[in-house]
Amino acid sequence: MKTNEERLQEMLGRLDQLSHIRASQIPEIPLYMDQVTTFMEEHLKDFKRNDGDKVLTKTMINNYAKNNLLPPPDRKKYSKDHMLLLIFIYYYKNLLSITDIDTLLSPITEQHFRTDSPVKLEDIYSEIFSLRDEQKSRLLEDVHQKFAAAEQTFSSAPEDERESLRLFCFISELAFDVYLKKQIIENLIDQLREENGTGKDRKKK
Repeated sequence: MKTNEERLQEMLGRLDQLSHIRASQIPEIPLYMDQVTTFMEEHLKDFKRNDGDKVLTKTMINNYAKNNLLPPPDRKKYSKDHMLLLIFIYYYKNLLSITDIDTLLSPITEQHFRTDSPVKLEDIYSEIFSLRDEQKSRLLEDVHQKFAAAEQTFSSAPEDERESLRLFCFISELAFDVYLKKQIIENLIDQLREENGTGKDRKKK
């Protein structure tokens, strides 16, 4: 059985392998549905939990369009802006409801999806993901601190139980952190919904 330290190093090693899709990697020419799913599968495969999972399917894309998260394709082809929105949706969908994603993305889509705005959707995408390395650094530091704190717990527990209890403590601390951050995100989105009146009647995922 692995030690907690070995589990931590394995997890950090996987995290280090993850990389986002750069805007320059997305084709400038519009893509058909099959090309979109193939592109996403290839570039986001490292994020899958299980090999059999799908990053993006035709059904998912159609549902996003049905729920107004994604503008309709132009003659069955998806532009670079479509691709950028799909990547945002990919990251949000495991954390937020369809209603919340709608509220969050609607103003961005309306103002920057194929518009005359000097700030293009690609500019927004690149600016946000430019913070990735700094965010990753802070995340690693925080994970190490939580792990160190968990390793100081249950010192009086039987030795054969101590490791599993400390692992449970570490996972719980990570989960509590995610829970609180989700509360913050949802509160901010609720404020946006109240201010803009968006997404009120959307059916939640």
